[in-house]
Amino acid sequence: MTETTMNGVHRPDAPGTPVPEGERVLRAVPEQGTVSLDKPDAPPTADEPEEAPAVRLVDPPKLPSTGVYSEKRAPILPAWLRRRVDFVMTVKRTAARGLYASGYHSVRLPWYAARLASMSPRGAARLCVATGRWVWDREAAPLRSAAVEAKDAEEYMRLAKLRGQRVRTRGILAALVLCFGAAFASAVYVLAPGWAYSLAVLGVLAIGYGGQHKDAPVVGPAVLRTEVPKLTSSVVLRGLNAIGNPKISAAIKKGGDMDGMKFVSEICRDGPGYRADLDLPYGTTPDDVMDKREALASGLRRKVGCVWPSGDPDEHEGRMVLWVGDRPMNEQKRPAWPLLKSGAVDLFKPVVFGNDQRMRPVSVTLMFASVVIGAVPRMGKTFLQRLLLLIAALDVRSELHVFDFKGTGDFGALEPVCHRYRAGDDDEDMEYVLHSMRELKAELRRRSKLVRSLPRNRCPESKVTPELASDKSLGLHPIVVAADECQVPFEHEEYGAELEEIATDITKRGPALGIVGMFSTQRPDAKSLPPGISSNAVLRFCLKVMGHQVNDMVLGTGMYKAGIRATMFSRQDRGICFMAGEGDDPQIVASAFVDAVGAEKVVARARTMREEYGNITGHALGQQPERLAGEFDQLRDILDVIPAAEEQVWNERIAARLAERWPDRYTGWKGEQVTSALKPHGVKTGQVWGTSEDGKGGNRRGIKRADLAAVVTHRNAERASG
Repeated sequence: MTETTMNGVHRPDAPGTPVPEGERVLRAVPEQGTVSLDKPDAPPTADEPEEAPAVRLVDPPKLPSTGVYSEKRAPILPAWLRRRVDFVMTVKRTAARGLYASGYHSVRLPWYAARLASMSPRGAARLCVATGRWVWDREAAPLRSAAVEAKDAEEYMRLAKLRGQRVRTRGILAALVLCFGAAFASAVYVLAPGWAYSLAVLGVLAIGYGGQHKDAPVVGPAVLRTEVPKLTSSVVLRGLNAIGNPKISAAIKKGGDMDGMKFVSEICRDGPGYRADLDLPYGTTPDDVMDKREALASGLRRKVGCVWPSGDPDEHEGRMVLWVGDRPMNEQKRPAWPLLKSGAVDLFKPVVFGNDQRMRPVSVTLMFASVVIGAVPRMGKTFLQRLLLLIAALDVRSELHVFDFKGTGDFGALEPVCHRYRAGDDDEDMEYVLHSMRELKAELRRRSKLVRSLPRNRCPESKVTPELASDKSLGLHPIVVAADECQVPFEHEEYGAELEEIATDITKRGPALGIVGMFSTQRPDAKSLPPGISSNAVLRFCLKVMGHQVNDMVLGTGMYKAGIRATMFSRQDRGICFMAGEGDDPQIVASAFVDAVGAEKVVARARTMREEYGNITGHALGQQPERLAGEFDQLRDILDVIPAAEEQVWNERIAARLAERWPDRYTGWKGEQVTSALKPHGVKTGQVWGTSEDGKGGNRRGIKRADLAAVVTHRNAERASG
């Protein structure tokens, strides 16, 4: 049996074994299975009283240190001089305030002059009174009165003599100024040039300035400023105490450097706000504070949009960076998008698309990722997706497939650069999308075979690289597929299963092959955003949502529990989202605002660059998607000519519609050909009621649309799974 010290050193369990000074021994007690604190000496006899065990420290006094130090140098320049964006913001804010004040007072100059001139008599009277008080030495009157009250004749006589000298000297000086001043004024009035009269007017205004009321000055402030209180350590502690965390509250109550809680640097200005770095109590993380952000904002007496606690990725898990803005994020003026007027994009590199809480630029890398965007209506989801598509359009190599299932034309500005474009959810729109997606499926297979066949020296990681994408002979250029309100195609009764299968394949295999899928929805449930897409998307953007299930559906499982909650955004936080996938931790981003007019200008520039590069294809040239070679789907054609509102229809009427719509394939068809075409697929035909052109009703051979739709849906599902 051995005994073990707390520092891990094993020693023999022999009675009387000496224990080195400065160590405490823990002895295992086998019969209890516990660890007890005891002396190594023999147990006391019955004649000797049992003494309390000696407590000995387990840390050797000469234990060497690690020799590793962590240091953080204070910056030489202030924060607003170190970063260009902060410097520009500071200069702009100062210049804007100065220009506004100049304009405000310039407009009011005539009114100021009139008011000051009217107050000049009062100012002259005050000047005379002040001069009289100075000449007669009124400032020393309290001293003379004090000498009289103290009956100090010697002191009074000294003060009286001093007053006499002062009054005599000042009186002579005042008389000289009065005489020579009047003579000088008369001479100036007769002999001086015209500009001297302007000086005289300024003198009158100066006298009027002295005559204005102290509580109602003529020249008031141009901007009424309500100063935001400074962020001090006491305010920070007050706010942290308000969140109700027991460990934090206990540490604050004890005061000082207790339980590991302390400020690690001075509170400083950081952009348009304050930054405080502090260590939280042991066992507490920034997520515990983020979870109570509203209570923290109440304790700090700021709007919740101003308060942003976060961890420090360069430090331990207990370090928190508390950034408190001067204004809420949704009230700050966002910088213009850097690519709005000039510039090109390489989709393989990070591109600025928005700003964080401190208005610092935030970048996103679209290649090698699929994108999911979720939000409730009217929160900027479509604007964000259009911004990402504008980024893709500015890469001249890219090919854009854009589908707007909301049908409002929000992506209409992108038409001049789109290879495939459709807005709407009618039957012909869905057929267009189906053929386009089938083209992408074939392209996905072609690319996978091509990448597999390339030599290792050209494709070492079995994925599309910038060099491969730039080689036009390979056709591995970036392809960006975007679907707004993606729940519409996935829930389509006929094409939904096949479209979902292709979209899932793009999400899983597309990124490595240079194909980026973007899917946005305002209803991100399992039907609207299939698990195969939501669980494999790399980039996730979540604007305001209403519940934790939707939050985790967009951002990933467990995000809500970890404090990453898009439910905290308000209705005013349009365009503000949590972005996950770009970096280790999700971050809050306000996307750049580009309206429809700005988007058209960006697309016009992108079109010009693409014409020079030679990449104008598909829809941009007026071309429509073609059906795949050898494809001839009679079932789909028959279903296309039967409106959804028509429950049953005669076969002869179906034949007439087919011949009218596709005369090259169905000219001469009768009801019998329709029956023969449907029979191999198991579609039931029978007598159905209908009305002829003359209004007479009757039973003729036909089908029920629901039976045909069920067969087509089942066929498409099997085709997708196969």
